[in-house]
Amino acid sequence: MKIEQKITTDSGWQTVYSHEGFNQELCQIVLVLGGKNNITFEALGKIKVDYPNAQLISATTAGEIANYAFYDEQLSTTAIHLEKTPFVCELANIKDFANSFDLGLDLFKKMPKDNLKYIFVLSDGGLINGTELLEGINTENNDEILITGGLAGDGSRFQSTLVGVDANLESGNVVLIGFYGEHIKVGHGSLGGWDEFGPERIVTKSEKNVLFELDNKNALELYKQYLGSYADELPGSALLFPISISNDAQDTKNVRTILSIDESNQSMTFAGNLPEGSKVRLMKANFDKIINASGSAAQQAVSFDFDKPDLAILISCVGRKLILNDRVEEEIEIAKDIFGAETCVSGFYSYGEISPLVKSQKCELQNQTMTITTLKEI
Repeated sequence: MKIEQKITTDSGWQTVYSHEGFNQELCQIVLVLGGKNNITFEALGKIKVDYPNAQLISATTAGEIANYAFYDEQLSTTAIHLEKTPFVCELANIKDFANSFDLGLDLFKKMPKDNLKYIFVLSDGGLINGTELLEGINTENNDEILITGGLAGDGSRFQSTLVGVDANLESGNVVLIGFYGEHIKVGHGSLGGWDEFGPERIVTKSEKNVLFELDNKNALELYKQYLGSYADELPGSALLFPISISNDAQDTKNVRTILSIDESNQSMTFAGNLPEGSKVRLMKANFDKIINASGSAAQQAVSFDFDKPDLAILISCVGRKLILNDRVEEEIEIAKDIFGAETCVSGFYSYGEISPLVKSQKCELQNQTMTITTLKEI
């Protein structure tokens, strides 16, 4: 695998990483990540000129990660030449399906399965229900093929996101990239670093990702009681207090971020489903633990059976960016201690992360995590 990475600056494009002997005409995939005002058809056309034989896989973000640095409302390209690994790219839009589950199921069925080793997912972050999308994908993932990725972002505006392949860039798109053969090795890690507090409670009334009651009590009222003075700052302060949801089947816990509150019907909308009967607890930010979780996720991602990765894809939650604020680069820089300067780092701040929490389990929607995927050709 050979890689070239560029980032936009005030003076134009700047190459921040390049393997010796990289040939732009041999490049097959370009990961294009940037602010919604930067990923334009004009920009994509210029990128296509540089990499004429590549598929441009694009997503809008809530912040870009390139070469161990954080950028905001810029444009980054990570051009990849796979020397030994075939790949297949599939795209679909939610407007052609009844729901996100059906979309995920259809995309996974289209993916050739013979010798399929890994799938990278980029999904719209506004129109897609991430939980249902992954349930659809997982339905026929009987071989437990590793799947990771993320949901596109729109800064802190939370309006609409874009995902695409080449010129097909629009809201509602989902892209799957399948990697094949014995020469590709993939690792993954995903951690949050949040602290739980308060008693465990049961979801007694919910509709998909909308929560109404905990322990047969008004969930919004309970939430405000725990927030104390922070309740006056809702909905913004909700980023500081996500909840954990237990997955008894896998003995794991997922973090769920609150997207909005509705005072009229006393409900809370989350970035992921909360089924009735689920066990949940409130969580709070611990800045040092959040930053250190990034290093632990990187350690997980290199605990697989290969040396330093060629490429590390870092997908972190927009909530972490807003909470860490001026310290946001610390969670990126800490990964450098694990991977080293030889590894190309690409990624973005998302509206949701996709990864198993531990090895050999199916992918799940994560919130408020640093999710890292490592790739190496051997």
